[in-house]
Amino acid sequence: MSFTRQLSEMSASELNDAIDDTNFPQAHILSRGRNNSVCSTSSTSGTSSLADRAQASQPEETIAAHPGTPLEDIVAPVATLAGNQRPRLILKTNGSTPDSDGTQPKTPTTPRTSTTPGHEKCTFHHDLELDHKPPTREALLPDMARSYRLLLGGLGENPDRQGLIKTPERAAKAMLYFTKGYDQSLEDVLNGAVFDEDHDEMVVVKDIEMFSMCEHHLVPFYGKVSIGYLPCNKILGLSKLARIVEIFSRRLQVQERLTKQIAVAVTQAVQPAGVAVVVEGVHMCMVMRGVQKINSKTVTSTMLGVFRDDPKTREEFLNLVNSK
Repeated sequence: MSFTRQLSEMSASELNDAIDDTNFPQAHILSRGRNNSVCSTSSTSGTSSLADRAQASQPEETIAAHPGTPLEDIVAPVATLAGNQRPRLILKTNGSTPDSDGTQPKTPTTPRTSTTPGHEKCTFHHDLELDHKPPTREALLPDMARSYRLLLGGLGENPDRQGLIKTPERAAKAMLYFTKGYDQSLEDVLNGAVFDEDHDEMVVVKDIEMFSMCEHHLVPFYGKVSIGYLPCNKILGLSKLARIVEIFSRRLQVQERLTKQIAVAVTQAVQPAGVAVVVEGVHMCMVMRGVQKINSKTVTSTMLGVFRDDPKTREEFLNLVNSK
């Protein structure tokens, strides 16, 4: 299951459920002196000890009531809260499909991805498609253009007048560009630009321009994104942070989900000690319609790992982001 394809389909609450960041070191371990040892905690051992503590606190009748269910599934809610250790950041693969005998391509539950057997060469996927061979994005243009033509007619316009003859095709192509993030994957964008480096100090790229489309009104919102992470012996090519922003902003979005998707993607890419993302956006749905407040800005943030646990680390990031 492709990480970005599944992530893009998640609501904000589902993303919260997907966050499990046991591999992040604890703030009290850091004591402000960062070193490589805080990144050497085994995620496997951390998860096991967490489950052991949860098992000890789980009533026997609860376990007995779920015969055949893996213990970690039963104790997951307790394990998240046990002790001071934060959970590990993972992505639950609820959309995975059962193994087949290999003679026929598997028909997945939603969503299909380019890694699904039989769909390796497909360049467009949608979780409601029933056709085994989904169309390319370019193949969608005629239907989209017809829809825009109907829309123009519904507005009382004449789609055949000179200024509007090619507008449906232009609008269809523009919408495909605005949503090109649906056709991009984290693996393709990273392109192997993850490097082993003995660096454990904060990396911040700020004021990354962002353009997206509000999924509620299909009007733009735009602004800037600042990303910081604390490496654990792996660093990411700086331009890749901007490309991660492009993957998730070039979709129908809400700013809250966009912020969290960027943070989770950076975590997936380099498994750092922590990730912080701040997004500042201007929403045209508040500017050109509705309350029409032209000077309002929306600021959202996601803090994972040490950025959430350690106030000093979080303060350092925010100072760097807000500095001119």
